[in-house]
Amino acid sequence: MSVCNREQLSIVRDLAYTVWPSTYREILSSEQLDYMLHNFYSVANLEKQMDNGQVFELLFEDTNAIGFVTYELNCNFENFSQTLTKIHKIYLLPETQGKGYGKFMIDEIVKIAKSNNQKGVFLNVNKYNKAKFFYEKLGFVISKEEVIDIGNGYVMDDYVMEYLF
Repeated sequence: MSVCNREQLSIVRDLAYTVWPSTYREILSSEQLDYMLHNFYSVANLEKQMDNGQVFELLFEDTNAIGFVTYELNCNFENFSQTLTKIHKIYLLPETQGKGYGKFMIDEIVKIAKSNNQKGVFLNVNKYNKAKFFYEKLGFVISKEEVIDIGNGYVMDDYVMEYLF
């Protein structure tokens, strides 16, 4: 993995536009999918996320970008006085899933979190996303359920999952 600079945010956008339809087409309406991609993954919005403390990293297989992750150190997590890292996004191209890359990315974020004296990592996952089982396999546990209004009549219906160390 390598830290992404502003000029590479278009790669993140392009990966999202490739990954999201296969990940969410059976969970979200095409209208909500389009709305979320436009609002979360325009280069301008990715730049704002970066400016607000999210670190973007790209994963390459040879010279091809195959995935990305964003995380934020020292992220406030209600009900915790501990210092935690939030994984905001973690996605891989569908054809690369099942090859150990996702575990590698999580392991790298855990190393980064530990080296920054964090007490754990947490993330949100859609309640119907099969990735929930992947996170559980890696030791994440559901800490709460959360429904987030994202505008335009849409919500994100998520589990918050944590992995404390």
